[in-house]
Amino acid sequence: MRDHLWYDATQVHIGGEWRAPFGGAQLDLEDPSTGEVIGSIARGTAEDIDAAVTAAQAALDGDWGRMSALERGRILAEIGRLVERRIDDLAIIEATDVGKPLTQARNDAIALARYMEFYAGAADKVHGETIPYLDGYTVYTLREPHGVTGHIIPWNYPMQIIGRSVGAALAMGNACVLKPAEEACLTALAFVALAEEAGLPPGALNVVPGLGEEAGAALTSHPGVHHISFTGSVGVGSLVQASAARNVVPVTLELGGKSPQIVFADADLEAAIPFLVGACIQNAGQTCSASSRVLIQRPIYEELIEAMAARYDAMISAPARTDANLGPLISAKQKDIVTGYLEKGRDLRVAGMGSIAEGAPEGGHYVPATLFADVPPDHPLAQEEIFGPVQVAIPFETEEEAIAIANGTDYGLVASVWTENGARQMRMAKKIRAGQVFINNYGAGGGVELPFGGTGKSGHGREKGFEALYGFSTLKTVAAKHG
Repeated sequence: MRDHLWYDATQVHIGGEWRAPFGGAQLDLEDPSTGEVIGSIARGTAEDIDAAVTAAQAALDGDWGRMSALERGRILAEIGRLVERRIDDLAIIEATDVGKPLTQARNDAIALARYMEFYAGAADKVHGETIPYLDGYTVYTLREPHGVTGHIIPWNYPMQIIGRSVGAALAMGNACVLKPAEEACLTALAFVALAEEAGLPPGALNVVPGLGEEAGAALTSHPGVHHISFTGSVGVGSLVQASAARNVVPVTLELGGKSPQIVFADADLEAAIPFLVGACIQNAGQTCSASSRVLIQRPIYEELIEAMAARYDAMISAPARTDANLGPLISAKQKDIVTGYLEKGRDLRVAGMGSIAEGAPEGGHYVPATLFADVPPDHPLAQEEIFGPVQVAIPFETEEEAIAIANGTDYGLVASVWTENGARQMRMAKKIRAGQVFINNYGAGGGVELPFGGTGKSGHGREKGFEALYGFSTLKTVAAKHG
């Protein structure tokens, strides 16, 4: 299928060339808004992955590997400019492929361009150090690329995760093999075509769509891959890490979350409410950093529940191109998972619930946004990642109780604290177990510059900002004895 002139979804992109996958197999491409099959994508194989790794290594041995950091940065900057010119096209592709509302898809395309801009400027600014040592020695460190890096990205935010993962890897001079999720890979294919147009040498970025158990497993176990970046579920992340460990390959894991927002009685509720709700329902709740738990201090509990419930009651789930509050979930499988959690909450208090738009296609994967109140902290809805537009509210009395509840899951990705008390802000930030803690905000507008990652079952390693560049490089120490 050639929906758009600059890429072909039925093919893989290896070594600067579009071609059919080995075996010629295809996978159905579904529109989550309707449930209808609208085309097909390549079903890449282990042979395709092997060819992609070979092409990536050839790029490192050739033009790409000899290129200076300044030149790499200029190419990334040009990729960013080309993305900016295609923002509207990319938004339509992403909205159709993922099911997210057009405005959200457009914001993702804008973020992709920003990632390219940031890493373009950072490419020649990763410096080594000199280390004072014994008399007669000069000791210094170098930051060097790992080599061939494998990138397995999920279906919920393809463009943003390409930007923060592939963008950082390319900036450091790695050559990349990208395996996008089979549910949503169109913007990955569009991106590699734009990168090629911008002058990225053949093989520096290769894209192989396919099934996780086929193409993904082949990538994580390939002996020619020197670093793996994976974003996805805890279960699959464990498999990825085990596979890479056989070749003693480092892995960056960005996994799930059960992120809390903690609201104290002195908080500015008018400022907080849009963040409390919006951070959960964005992309229909299919976000690893979704704020699926809201912890509310008792004196303001009912007041805040009432205000949040009003927003939930007004939410409408509708086809992506209508640009409603929520789009559909990615698949019938994901819808079944989320409705299963709604069933688990049948005995809980439903404080607010949205609706599905009249006339929404019956085959679309819609669920109403739902707010549960008075949820026990140990309830499955308060402990497990649902990956849907489902939020739970939990009351607390004291600061110590709030910390215990916030840290009382297996996850530790993101948290926020709403309070005007400066000392409390600092105490909470130190005691909360999470990779990012926001004070009187949530997400900080995406924050390309802000290191992102988790603790516990939310994973390890950091993406975004300069930390990502350090993660996509290896440190070499040089000790020269000269007398």
